Amino acid sequence: MSHVIGIDVGSQSIKGVLLDGTGTIVATGSSPLEMLHPANGWAEQDPDSFTAGLADVIGQVRAQCPTAAIDVVGMACQVDGVVPLDQLGRALRPAIIWLDRRAASQADRLVEAVGADRLFELTGLNADASHTAPKMMWLRDEEPDVWRRTSVLAPVGAYLLAALTGEVAQDAANASSTMLFDLATGQFSEELCTAAGIDPALLPRILPSTEVAGFVTEDAARRFGLPVGCSVIVGTGDEHGGSFAAGALRPGVVVDVTGTAEPVTAAADNPVLDPSRVVETHGHAVPGRYLVENPGFVSGGSTLWLATQVLGVPQSAVFDLAAGAAAGAAGVRFLPTLSGSTSPRWNDRMRGSFAGLSMNHDRRHLARAVLEGCAFALRDTVDVLDTLGLAGDEVRVVGGGARSRLWMQIKADVLGRPVRSVLADEATAHGAAMLAGVAGTLFRDCEEAVERSVRLAPTPVEPDPACVALYQDAYQGYRRLFDGVEEALA
Repeated sequence: MSHVIGIDVGSQSIKGVLLDGTGTIVATGSSPLEMLHPANGWAEQDPDSFTAGLADVIGQVRAQCPTAAIDVVGMACQVDGVVPLDQLGRALRPAIIWLDRRAASQADRLVEAVGADRLFELTGLNADASHTAPKMMWLRDEEPDVWRRTSVLAPVGAYLLAALTGEVAQDAANASSTMLFDLATGQFSEELCTAAGIDPALLPRILPSTEVAGFVTEDAARRFGLPVGCSVIVGTGDEHGGSFAAGALRPGVVVDVTGTAEPVTAAADNPVLDPSRVVETHGHAVPGRYLVENPGFVSGGSTLWLATQVLGVPQSAVFDLAAGAAAGAAGVRFLPTLSGSTSPRWNDRMRGSFAGLSMNHDRRHLARAVLEGCAFALRDTVDVLDTLGLAGDEVRVVGGGARSRLWMQIKADVLGRPVRSVLADEATAHGAAMLAGVAGTLFRDCEEAVERSVRLAPTPVEPDPACVALYQDAYQGYRRLFDGVEEALA
């Protein structure tokens, strides 16, 4: 029986699943990753940790099913990162990842050259330092020695694809997050590349996510424990794979992808340009479709920060502490803008904040306020998707946050609508495996992959009417706090 492997390369960990010939997950694996913050607003990761983690996860998965024949590997990796590679495919420096905001001045220069409206019209994106074109420009401006030796400016997924196969490619989901991609043509824009001073020859070619990009080399087979000649698809972005695993093929399904960041997405048949610019339009993991999304506030990253940097407890303890405080956190509010904001407005200079603290508050209220602040940021985006006609009656939640009944209830109460967990071990990795299954022999197409593989909780978490009213007032207070902090940091 043929099998496929799906890999999720996030910020805190690499995860993997093995699907058998029936499309069922039969093995899983996980390996931690470390983020580096060498300066204010910077976020990097060691590319060697990606390859080591990938080998670790594949080894775990294969050890659980040692006789499984692996036909195809698919990856869904963090987007908005850049790894400069030399001619041999070797990383020249640490990866500058999605969380990094060092390139604000480069983003401003690109806007000056093209105009914010023109940029949005072409790309569907906000001019923000989180996207990769400003980071590429920063490399050129600040690290000329690295720039001279750079042969390819690869997103994380393309770097790992090269490590497995020697081929470099990316799908529309990754390419559309560069600020250099023209939604109308599905290719890189000559106008934008010229304005940014980026040679398009440095950018990986764009192929459908389900296309086989190459085959595992002999060296990679020894390094990663895969069979020589195993197919590797182009793959996609992490929130795109997670959205696919939640069944987001067409409008009407809103997906809340809870990880280090918390993208909120909905599929669309055509590009959608949001007048408020809270959500952007990206290519989807599903070829020919689009993913309208807010690429995420720092969500799991906020709980991790609170746990490790403030409270000195394991990350899981944040949820236990939060359960000890009543809804509303006794008036404590938290802005999950530790690395800039994308909702209710994009502002890369925003930073996180607690407010409303008094002597009667303790760690329980801080924990509850963090969960509630993330739910308020989620509402910012869901309300916009509703206005655009892309939202349905409920929100589907994937990722670690879906396992917390408390957080699910808070989200339902803040949104005033049901939320439902997607039943998948490691949904993003599952989405990557589903794409691999489309390229292999498991599924005819993406529609069959969703029909056969996506499983939802039998009942949603319904909102509590009393808490809905309480959170309506609290949400208005959250928005006023955002306005005040934004003005203070201007």
